[in-house]
Amino acid sequence: MKERLKLTGQLKRFLQWPLILSVILLAMNFVVYGIDTRAGIFVSVVVAIYVMISISLMVYYRPAIFRELIGFAHEYDDVQKTMLSGLKLPYALLDGDGNVIWMNKAFAGIIGKTLTFRKNLGLVFENLTPETLPRGDEQVEVPLFFNNSYYNLTMHRIAIDRMMESVEILESVDKYDYLIATYLFDVTELNQYKKKCEDEKIVMGMIYLDNYEEALESVEEVRRSLLLALIDRKINKYFSSIDGLVKKLEKDKYFLVMHTHSFEILKEQRFGILEEVKTVNIGNEMAITLSIGIGLNAPKMNQNYEQARIAIEMALGRGGDQAVVKDGNTISYFGGKSQQMEKTTRVKARVKAQALKEFISAKDKVVVMGHKITDVDALGAAIGIYRAAKTLGKTVHIVVNDPTTSIRPLMSSFLENPDYEHDMFITSAQAKELVDYNTAVVVVDTNKPSYTECKELLNMTRTIVVLDHHRRGSESITNAVLSYIEPYASSTCEMVAEILQYFSDGIRIRNIEADCIYAGIMIDTNNFLTKTGVRTFEAAAFLRRCGADVTRVRKLLRDDMSAYKARAEAIGNAQQFLGCYALSICTGKGVESPTVVAAQAANELLNISGVKASFVLTEYNHVIYISARAIDEVNVQIIMEKLGGGGHLNIAGAQIEGKTIDEAMEILKNTIEQMQKEGEL
Repeated sequence: MKERLKLTGQLKRFLQWPLILSVILLAMNFVVYGIDTRAGIFVSVVVAIYVMISISLMVYYRPAIFRELIGFAHEYDDVQKTMLSGLKLPYALLDGDGNVIWMNKAFAGIIGKTLTFRKNLGLVFENLTPETLPRGDEQVEVPLFFNNSYYNLTMHRIAIDRMMESVEILESVDKYDYLIATYLFDVTELNQYKKKCEDEKIVMGMIYLDNYEEALESVEEVRRSLLLALIDRKINKYFSSIDGLVKKLEKDKYFLVMHTHSFEILKEQRFGILEEVKTVNIGNEMAITLSIGIGLNAPKMNQNYEQARIAIEMALGRGGDQAVVKDGNTISYFGGKSQQMEKTTRVKARVKAQALKEFISAKDKVVVMGHKITDVDALGAAIGIYRAAKTLGKTVHIVVNDPTTSIRPLMSSFLENPDYEHDMFITSAQAKELVDYNTAVVVVDTNKPSYTECKELLNMTRTIVVLDHHRRGSESITNAVLSYIEPYASSTCEMVAEILQYFSDGIRIRNIEADCIYAGIMIDTNNFLTKTGVRTFEAAAFLRRCGADVTRVRKLLRDDMSAYKARAEAIGNAQQFLGCYALSICTGKGVESPTVVAAQAANELLNISGVKASFVLTEYNHVIYISARAIDEVNVQIIMEKLGGGGHLNIAGAQIEGKTIDEAMEILKNTIEQMQKEGEL
């Protein structure tokens, strides 16, 4: 044992100094001999005595020195173990499988085990699985909730050969060349402070009264001030109850400031103020509705305000009576269950018509396009814009890539007429060659770039006009110089018919053009049964005066036998879901345009007693299309938005890619179930 004990380092060099000094004295002795022999003999005697004493002392004290060093090492080892064991930071050593090898008192106290606990730590912490253990040199953190406290479990590998050799610690790890050092940090208080900081973040919002003027007109003049006072009181009382501050900016606009925790209460209540304000009634025939825009989590206050402004614009663009929350790029919708009241004034239509005229007049060419799989409403609106641009003497083209059976008869009436150019209808490829900065691109019947026939055109010119009657979603055309979106309108054809009346005094609409626009209104209103208002019938009357013939239109819209049978099959295969939803699949076998048939089947299913909404799925070009319809009890738009689509409160749709039709049906069912459970429907 003694032979194996060897000194190293600084201590070894320090104890070797007597030997080094002896060598120096011997060298000096030789020099002295050269000078004087007697003196040399004397020095030799002194050196011999010095060497003997040095060797004797080294031999005598060496074992004592080793004993002292070994004792110090043991004491130092004990101090280390005592300090580690009594360390306030919870600390443990695990083997490669997560089994506890050793832990200090703090760690044992937290997990409620004794120091002899040697089982897998995953039995204590459910979140700790073999997959969460560190696999390399990286440090792994696992968040835990244990005994009503939050912890961060930090783990990293350490090599065994770098640790102190201790049989007590390493006896069960022979098969591993590493251990896992584990630290347990209590972050309960830290999380509380973080949550407090998050809860106290400022959230900004804007509140608009959707139908302020219309509601006031529906009540006696002497009671109008009372109605406004009750609305103000209702709004202020509601937001005060959740620690929010409301400041009235204008007669129908409010500014809202609150903390994040107040906003969370609003979300839990699903913005109950939207329904509460409708209960204010002092004889007014029309219920007041609100639109709310919320902006949050922006790095600066003015950016929060800007997000709130964008959110309120979206809420109004979607028809009002709803709340829109903009959190960065994430947009959430709440409410929107009621149909927006039609505005009787046409001032907006006149202003938009004049603006459209100015933009078209400044360009040489006009290209009109609707949404993919162009329907009758999109085609009719495009024909109306075609006539408006032709009145100004412009070259006009309509983009239609894949004509469906529903629009082919209408297109044929133009293609076979020598009064119309052969290139009146073009494809996307042809449109890309024509469009430049001197071209006006008019998008009809959609406001989503991805839904247009050729979205590349939107980046090829600076003059883009959008005319649509669908509610605005999170995806919209943002670079339009003119955007006319009216969710209360029955169809885009209705909007275009109004625009044509104010576009030019000398405008002359031909019979087949009037037929096409009239057909668009008929299809989107299901023969004037849904979404029809005073202005819908006024637009129809205008088209009738221009030469639209109902009989001609009916003949153009007739189905062939295969489409009729496919629609009947879809209706026959319909199933009831949750007692009030009709779901069906349209196979579309032998049908050229199955999406049109699916939409027709969805309309027919609403005629069944007890059905609040209908959904018909069909596959076309490897994409699953969903046609959703409702009368007035269910907002199918918010259902379709969950699936990436959109539309109106009672007419909507969505497209699902990469799924089979059965998988899409399951997704739809799960979405409806979840929304009904959460109270969104």
